[in-house]
This record gives sequence, C-alpha cells and structure tokens, in this order.
Amino acid sequence: MTRYDVLVVGAGIIGAACAFRLAERGLKVGVLEQAPAPAMGSTGKSAAGVRVQFTEATNILLSWHSIQEYRAMPEAAYRPIGYLFLVPDSQWASHLKGVELQQSLGVPVEVRDLEAAQEWFDFLPMAEGLEPILGATFGPADGIVDPHGICLEYLRRARALGAEVLTETEFLMAEQVGGEWRVRTSRGSFQTPFVLNAAGAWAGELGRRAGLSIPVEPARRMVFCTAPIPYPSWHPLTIDLSSGFWFRPEHDRLILGRSNPLDVGFREGMDWSWLEPTLEVGLARFPWLELFQLDQKASWWGYYEVTPDHNPILGRMPGVEGWFNACGFSGHGVQQAAMVGRLLAEEIVDGAARSLDINPLRYERFSQTRKLAEKNIV
Repeated sequence: MTRYDVLVVGAGIIGAACAFRLAERGLKVGVLEQAPAPAMGSTGKSAAGVRVQFTEATNILLSWHSIQEYRAMPEAAYRPIGYLFLVPDSQWASHLKGVELQQSLGVPVEVRDLEAAQEWFDFLPMAEGLEPILGATFGPADGIVDPHGICLEYLRRARALGAEVLTETEFLMAEQVGGEWRVRTSRGSFQTPFVLNAAGAWAGELGRRAGLSIPVEPARRMVFCTAPIPYPSWHPLTIDLSSGFWFRPEHDRLILGRSNPLDVGFREGMDWSWLEPTLEVGLARFPWLELFQLDQKASWWGYYEVTPDHNPILGRMPGVEGWFNACGFSGHGVQQAAMVGRLLAEEIVDGAARSLDINPLRYERFSQTRKLAEKNIV
C-alpha cells in the first residue's frame, strides 16, 4: 500500500495550488484525479474571471491575495480588464457598504455614475422588465486569467518538489484505520494521515464515499459564445445585478451567460432552452447585442460546485481526524485558488490557517446562527 503524507483529491486549480504549497512545506504529496488529465472539470470550463468585489472580508482578501500571486505568474496570463457591476436601485445601499469594506481593506474599487459607467458601451438604465440601474462600481484590478495555465504550473511546481499526480484514478472509498486513512481507488489503495477534498463538483460525493456529509452539489452553467465580431474592443467583464446577466470579450468574440438556479445535479451537455431566457434580459439592457450571431460550436458548459450559502468550505472537518476540505467555491474557485493553497498548507502543517481568518468559511458555520451573508453572488 503506497503511503503519502497527504492525499489531495482533485487536480483542478484548487487541488493543484494546495498540492504545490503542501509539497513546498516538505510533505510527500499524492494527487488523485479521476479524469484523464488535470483541469478537465470546472477549472478548464471556467469563464476565467478574477474579482475582489465581494461583500465579505474573507472573500475579498482571498481574491485580492490570489490576484497578486497571479500578477507575478506568467503562466496565469493575468489581464486586468476590470469588472463593471451595474447596480439597481434596490441593491445600491448595500452594494456601497461592500465598496466601503473593499476600500478599507486596500482594494481598488471605484463608484461610477451612469454616464461614467457607459465609457465602454451604451446600455439602457431603464429597461423593460428589469429594475432601473442607479449606478455602477468598477474594479480596475479585476480581470481574467488562464485557469488551465495556472493549474498546470502549480502541478509542475508540485512535481518538482516530489509530488505525484495520478490521473484516471477514481476515489472509491476511504476509512480510518489505526489513526490513518486507507483510501481505495480504481488503481489500488493508499494510506495517509491527511485527506484533502478538492474534488470540485464531486466533493459531496467524495464525502459520501468516506461516510461524511459535505454539503456540496453540482450546478450546470452555460457559457454562450458569439461568432467573431468585425470590430472587437476590450472592455470590462460586465454584470447586470438586476438580472444576473454577464458578458465579456474573448479575443475577437463575446462570451455571455446567466445562472439558472434550477439547473442542479450532474446534468451534461448544453441546455439550449436556457439561451432565450439569457438573451431576453441581455437584449433588454444591451440592445446592440442583437448585431452579433451566436456560435453554437464555440459555446460550452461546465459545473459550479455549490454550497447552501454559495461560499466555499475551508479547513478541517469537525470531529473527523485528518480530513480537510477546500471545496464548494460556487464559481469563485479560480479567483481564490492561490491563497487557498497557502491557507490549507498552514491548516495541515501548522495546525491552523494563519495568513487569513478562514473561520467564516469553516464547515461549522452551517450549524451556527450567523451565516456568511455574501451578497455579490453571480
């Protein structure tokens, strides 16, 4: 039976960042991935945005520290195109409180009036069927990255420090024997004192196979892509908070989407029935979108890994020795992975995360009265 100091389950961007930081601390790390290659799940299907415009300090700082790391990593291909939030009247007051918190933490975020918000393109502040837009916020350090490049670079660094990455290796079951975990997989059994659950959309199922209840479930998301645009221009990733519709440039095209809250579970393939509800609200706010054609072949789908409050679960599993979670990011995994890797290495090696307070994101919050009230969920 092969033994590792820690087994990381999942070779997406979260598992890769954790594997690198754990190997950096001198541990013998094994990474189990059921797919034929790393980054084939949510990481490879991500819309690749990174932003600091959250309303909870922990989320703001997770993203801000990660962006700093990506900025210094050539493989990340970080481009600060910015995020533009179009904010309706009903959300304006609470959104400004979030901006105050962001700025107090040293994060660059600007408040813009309607005229300044239309610097890059026109939109209709008053649109039929949608709440009126009162103003906007812009994060100049927000932007896009290459999640696939980041993931592979972290794994390259981890391997250079002795980590082993086992692809096409399905986690079948795990049990504690003599104070350690015995993990049975499709490619044999392993022994380790520490298991780190970074299995993305499969994190809940992974827990069930170890006899644990981890509230993470898959949710399918569509990314629709236009055909090439004759006169492409760079502008921020834009989110209409009145509808959840978003879009951003992708080379000479636009990609766009809107979350369907009812599309949960392991459903596969494109849901073309969701195109009409997406375009309905998008065209109402941005009528010029009708000038572009859709490229069905270039569009894609992927999974979010969602928790009941749409925030990640970080740290040790209460009452279960040697089990740690870094999962449930609900669409925020790419933008928070770098810092999560550092924090989970501290949690496992030092006994507690020290660089940032992760208590609001621990598993125990689900049994507490005060829940994490993150408002900027897209």
